[in-house]
This record gives sequence, structure tokens and C-alpha cells, in this order.
Amino acid sequence: MKLAFCACLALCAYAQDGAELFASRCAGCHGADGAGGEHAPTIVENDRRRAAPNLRDTIKNGIEEGGMPAFNFSDDEMNALIAHITALRAPAADHPSAGDAQAGQAFFFGRGNCTRCHMIKGHGGVLGPDLTNVARERRLGQIEQALKRPETLTTPGYRPVTVRLKNGKTLSGIAKNESNYDLQLQASDGALHMFSKSEISSETREPKSLMPAIAASETEIRDLLAFLSRLTSETAPSVNPGTATAAGIPFEQIVHPNAGDWPTYHGQITGNRHSDLKQIDASNVTHLAPAWMFPIARAQRLEGTPVVVDGIMYVTTANECYAVDAKSGRQIWHYQRPLTKGLIGDAASAINRGVAVLGGKVFMVTDHAHIIALNRLTGQLLWDTEMADYRQHYGATGAPLVVGNLVLSGTSGGDEGAPGFIAAYDIETGVRAWRFSTIAGPETWVGRAIEHGCVDAWFTGTYDPSTDLIYWPTGNPCPDYNGDERKGDNLYANSVVALEPNTGKLRWYYQFTPHDLHDWDAVAPLLAIDAPFKGKPRQLMLQANRNGFFYVLDRSTGEFLLGVPFVKKMDWADGIDEKGRPRVRASATPTPAGVKACPNVVGATNWYSSAYNPATGLFYVMALESCGIYTKSDAWWEQGKSFYGGGTRRVPGETPERFLRALDIQTGKTVWEIPQIGGGGGWGGVLSTAGGLVFFCDESGALAAADAKSGQLLWHFHTNQQWHASPMTYAVDGRQYVAVAAGSNIISFALQ
Repeated sequence: MKLAFCACLALCAYAQDGAELFASRCAGCHGADGAGGEHAPTIVENDRRRAAPNLRDTIKNGIEEGGMPAFNFSDDEMNALIAHITALRAPAADHPSAGDAQAGQAFFFGRGNCTRCHMIKGHGGVLGPDLTNVARERRLGQIEQALKRPETLTTPGYRPVTVRLKNGKTLSGIAKNESNYDLQLQASDGALHMFSKSEISSETREPKSLMPAIAASETEIRDLLAFLSRLTSETAPSVNPGTATAAGIPFEQIVHPNAGDWPTYHGQITGNRHSDLKQIDASNVTHLAPAWMFPIARAQRLEGTPVVVDGIMYVTTANECYAVDAKSGRQIWHYQRPLTKGLIGDAASAINRGVAVLGGKVFMVTDHAHIIALNRLTGQLLWDTEMADYRQHYGATGAPLVVGNLVLSGTSGGDEGAPGFIAAYDIETGVRAWRFSTIAGPETWVGRAIEHGCVDAWFTGTYDPSTDLIYWPTGNPCPDYNGDERKGDNLYANSVVALEPNTGKLRWYYQFTPHDLHDWDAVAPLLAIDAPFKGKPRQLMLQANRNGFFYVLDRSTGEFLLGVPFVKKMDWADGIDEKGRPRVRASATPTPAGVKACPNVVGATNWYSSAYNPATGLFYVMALESCGIYTKSDAWWEQGKSFYGGGTRRVPGETPERFLRALDIQTGKTVWEIPQIGGGGGWGGVLSTAGGLVFFCDESGALAAADAKSGQLLWHFHTNQQWHASPMTYAVDGRQYVAVAAGSNIISFALQ
């Protein structure tokens, strides 16, 4: 500890001496703050597209072609100068300013009235930059310049503008983004307006910063700088009394969305990917064409579903979130953090399936099993909570679910021996409210596998306000293919668990595949619908399961109502008994030599979306006809490795076949189907609309539409991508769009 302290003192001393050297020998060209002067460019902003030159060599040798002379400093002088330049380049938090930070905080929230324009942790104004993490995002010199010379600032996204609309209205605020075709205007009340230039009659721009010159003494400025140079997401103060809170989205708007919104991963919080929008229908769908495209350059493949609320679309890839104008595809803000090294399993694949929104926040998970909250208007990080230790094989990939004042998520790691759970966190603080373990007691886990039993709840659950229950699908047990050390049903693997939202208490469960030996987790959409069943009104739950059976349950009690195959290649069980338990065939049990069983390991379907249309009474699902060869082994859990206990391979000579199928929920029988040409490797799902259409991700890489009642193909658009996401729909200003993630792009379609 003493050595570290001494090293810090030495660096500070070097920087002090280096400041004098810099002022006398460098500032004349590079500016007093190193940000660029009359004769030389900035030395505090690195061009990330190029490798940074060695600073010591540059000072010693100069840059002849650039007009920079060589400097013959002693070793002590060189070290002092480099220490000072390093301090100039570093975030303010690394070299905070001297002064009374507590007095500066009091000035910020008090006499300085800084929250009129600036926000901290979701509270305050929006006409200036969000300062929650300013000490890590800005250098000390930048913060000081903003305080002392605000008239010199032209911060992108914060240019004052007044627009007069053709309808006679006048709005003032800041231009967040602008092109020749559109303008994103954030008004002083925090509302974000997205205008087409055709809607604007005139636009008055202010060339200078909106921030006024600070009216404060030198001591007050010094103390304010001390506060701001220490202000990070971790140290930011709690809400101060009287500080305004940005307008948010109430939970009622998530449960009963505004017309055109798609506020959750499934669209409806009850899990049914069916929309009441009907502007696009069978009569005009042939006029559907791309309206805009939003590329995400660093994405290997996108697996998420966009969320749209109040005209803003939120899309993700691993550790990144974008807010986008849903009408034009123009970026509003972007949040990013580095990918985590050392992950295994799905989380190492750099995938993320989306966000949840509530209040003034956007929630997402990170690859290393954290759940975070971002400011909905600015993208600023508000809190960050570790759900589990990624070094124990945990990760996270799914979209969270909001219920009341809680945000819920599980973790990935479903084949890596990480014991699963579902957890709920307070939306304001990120503090965990409850946690439900998806591995029950040892009575259904006889053997030593329970310690690394998996059952990870890596997908998004659903919520039903009428029963006030959360329904969450759970993953498979580990080791996947060898059950010798986990005899019993292995609860709550391969199940749906119904939980009370305030406590996480289990109300009921239903296990689709007891003692699973084929990696057929139950992680597929759970659709809560109200419909007659066998002539009686029922509260139903529908799921096409990976094990090949289509299920109908009573969602208030978990009662088994129907279970029938929805694929033809299904031989691991010869049916389901009256209690809802499959009659398993011993011939399907994996062996060291390998046995053939159907479906194959990816399942008769998977996590991609299904939908139910109340007008047709049909359930739509992408089904895969394929078998696999399953083997088991005695390989045991090891740190840094997956925990399969065997493996799978394709059946020689078999060509998997993929179908869009429409099932009658009363019988489970296929009413119509659309066979697809390809190798069966697609991972795209379906969308149902009140326009009488089913949109689906065709095996060939096309987004297609069929008549919901007859299955007649009506439209398609080739993206030439292998699907890893499912379509959704939304509306802005009375115009309906259909959007989908294709490759590394979000493509939005509308009638032309």
C-alpha cells in the first residue's frame, strides 16, 4: 500500500514539474491544455484508427515533415513531461482537481442550479450533457473549459435550435441529430421529437452553446470542478430533494401499449407475438419495401428483437445498445462497453437478444452476467448489478422482463455447469429483490451432478396481469446426455415455473421433459391467451416445445390440457399420459456407441418466436423435421469447459426439413404448412398481425408473408442472410412498419 502511495506521489510531482516544461516548450504550438494550438494539432485526442506513436521517441526525435523539432531533455525532464501529458490525456477521474468536492456538490444542486440543464442518474434536465459519468468521459481540461469558457463549446447533440412547423407550432430545444431530411429535437421538457424536414417551415440555429457563463466565485468554481472531476457512475450522489425526474414510461403502458408500440421482447408482455396493427394486409402486402436500414458494424450476427416505445427503437448486440428513430432509422444515442475475455458458452459468442424499458430506463444484460440500467433519453449508465460471477461459467444473453417496479432476468451457461436461477431487481437501484433457484432439492437429483446441474433460465419469460403470475421457461439439466449421476426428474429442468412477482414464490410448475437426456430445454416462448378450449372459456398457455410436442396448459393452475406431436419425426416417446407425463421409449437413451433419436439436438423448434391469431384460432410455429445420433460419456465437469457428458451428430444421409406450420389449438393438428427449401439451419421465427398475415423468416434467407388463414404465400424480400432473429411490427405517425434483424443490420419495411 505504501509503495503504491509513494508511486502516486512521484507521478504527481513529475506532473507538477512537467506542467512548467509543457507551458514553456510545448504550449505555444499545442495549446495550454494540449488540445491544439495555432501551429500544432491536439496531443490529447488519439486517432483510434491509427496506432499511437511512441510519445518518448516523438519528443526526442521530433517530426521533421510536420515541422516539430527534436527536444534534448534529460531523463528526469522527459519523465516529468510525459507524466504531465499523460495526465492531460487521462479522464478527469484519474487526476481529479483540488478543491472541496462536497462544497462543489452543494453548489451544483443548489445555487448553481446546474440540474436545470444537466442530468445525474436519471434526474435533472436534458438541455445539457448527462454528467453521471463525466469524470470518466471527459478530461479535466475539457470540464474546466466547459465551466470557464462555455461560449467556445459546440458539443455535438447539444446545439440550440428553434423550429416553426408548417402546422403553426413552434418548438425550441436542442438538435440531437440532423440531416437534410430529418431533425431530432429534444425539447426543454425532455420530450424527443423526430421531424421530417417536410414538416418544418423554418429553423433558427444558435451558433454558440446553450450553457451560460457560470456566475460563481473562483472558490466556487474550484470546488465545482473538484466535484465534477470525481463524478462517476459509482460515485454519483443519490437523488437530491427538488431535483426533477425525466418523464418515464409507466408499467401500465407496457401492459396495455399505446397503439403502434412494441414495448417488450415478445411485443405483448403475455408472450404472444401477435399485433393488432392492420394497415398492412393481404390486399397491399405486395407493396411492402425497405424503408430504412441500420447497420451495427461490430455485430457478428444479431439475435435480438427491437423494442419500440414512443417512436424510439432500442436495439442491441453484445454489450451495446442503440436508440434509433423508428421512423427514419437515424441514431439517437449509443451505449457501449468492451466485450469480456475468458467467457465460454453462448455468452462468448457476442450475442444479445434485446432490452426491457420502464420509467426513464432501458435495461439490458451484459455478456458477463451483469444487468444494467441506462437512461432512456441519453443512454447514460445509471446502475450496474452483477447477477452472477462470470468466472463460474455464467453469462447472459436474453432480454430482461419488467413487472411492476422490478426487472427480471436469468443467465446463460446452460451447458457449462452453472446452476440456474431467475432473479428480480429494483428498477431504481438495481438491488436484488428475490432469487428463485431453478434446481430443486436433491430428492429429484440423485447423484453428484446437482452441484453443476445447469437448468439456466437464459430466455425471456412472460407475465399475465390477470393471474398476476410470471411464467418462465427453464433450461436442460447437466450433464446433457448422461443421467447416471442425476437420477430422478431433475426439477425444475425443462419446465415452466409460475412465480409470484413480488416474492418469487413458486405457485406451480409443469415439467415438459422429466430427466431430459437430449438437451431439449423448455426455452421457447410461452404464450398466455384467453380462448375457448373444448367448449369452455379458459386461461390458456401455449407452447411448441423443443421435444416435439405442442402443449396447452391452464395457466392459472398448471393443469395439463393437451400434448400432441407437431412434427412427424418424433420417436423418443409414444405419447403423453393423462397426467401430462411423456411415455418415454428406452431405445432413445444415449449410449457410448450412439443411438438415433428424434427430434435432433436443436429440437423440433427452439427459442425463436411463435404466435397465436385469435381471429383464426391458429398457432404458428417454425418446425424442424430432423433426427440426431446421441452419445454419452463419463467426462466430468472441468473449469473452463462445457459439461455435456457426451455429444451429438447428424444422421448420415438425412436432410433436415423446415416448415412453417399453423396448428389448431383445440387438437394440435396441422391446418396448413409451408415447406421451405434449405438445410434446416435457420433460427428465425414468426409474427402474426390483425391484417390477416403471418410474417416469417424463410429458410432461404427471405423475409416472407403468408395469408394467416390459408397459408398462401403473398410476399417475400431476400436478405441473403441466415436468420438468427424473428420479425416484429410497430407504427409511427400512423404508418405501420415491419422490422427484423438480418445479419448485422436492422431492416424496417413499410408500404410504398
